[in-house]
Amino acid sequence: MYVPDYILTNEELATMVDTSDEWIMARIGIKERRILKDEGQGSSVMGIQAVRDLLRKTNTLPNEVDAVLVATTTPDHLFPSTASIIAEANGIKNSFCLDFGAACSGFLFGLELCNGLIQTRRYKKIILAAAEKMSSITDYTDRNTCPLFGDGAAAVMIEPTTEDIGLIDTILHTDGVGYDYLHMKAGGSKYPATHETVDKKMHCVYQDGKHVFRYAVANMADVAVELMEKHNITPEKIDWVVPHQANMRIIDAVQQRANVSIEKMMINIDKYGNTSAASIPICLAEYESKLKKGDHIILAAFGAGFTWGVVYLKWGYDGDSVAKR
Repeated sequence: MYVPDYILTNEELATMVDTSDEWIMARIGIKERRILKDEGQGSSVMGIQAVRDLLRKTNTLPNEVDAVLVATTTPDHLFPSTASIIAEANGIKNSFCLDFGAACSGFLFGLELCNGLIQTRRYKKIILAAAEKMSSITDYTDRNTCPLFGDGAAAVMIEPTTEDIGLIDTILHTDGVGYDYLHMKAGGSKYPATHETVDKKMHCVYQDGKHVFRYAVANMADVAVELMEKHNITPEKIDWVVPHQANMRIIDAVQQRANVSIEKMMINIDKYGNTSAASIPICLAEYESKLKKGDHIILAAFGAGFTWGVVYLKWGYDGDSVAKR
């Protein structure tokens, strides 16, 4: 994982917009977030470092990588792909590179894409990265959205296995009903950039918080329970639940609905805020040393689109054996 050095605290936010640490903590549960401050740097800067560390950690040569997939809502450019920029900076020349977007659910959708590629038996080493510079589309005069988002990136290596580990099942959904409630209106082909779109801040995240909260709580919690029932997984059998880090109240609702103890929930929203597609793999990276081979893990996310889903996996290695590499 990689997060920028600069920490934007609630106290500093309170000097920019009408808010307070107490208000943000009570409603969202975020204490601080990391921000990529330097001019001319995009999501690729963070993704490059995360992938560089991943190659070193897994003892993988760049020419061994077959594909690089990057989940991002904030690519450096419409083209070329951020994946190609990350690959080039790491000397990866023998892979195909692809950006894709599923908003905050991007990492889960990416795992399913990688699973399909592995099943073809043509790909042996796939890097799945999530890189988000959410500060670049955040309106820091909007007290309802600016406390939410932070910047960060993380990357994982996906490989085939003959053992009883790895990705077991996924349940993924998209419902276009969410368009009106969570979007960035301008910047694409429908509303290209103009003085008017910039002046109206149409290139920033718009969110109807009440609607999004209601959909997120219901769908994330329901699909997690659906997966548990499908595989006869009891709360006691689950070792970890990794929820998308969007709002502490949503995380609490998922925890209560799945009836899993809070000690089994991976939570770091207080330190990083909502890093969109990067939030789940950043959690996995931070908790890596606690993970054991064969751990039963459920990943759950909800994002714009609306997109949502869960992934059930059995962890592939003892985390404490590699976490400090």
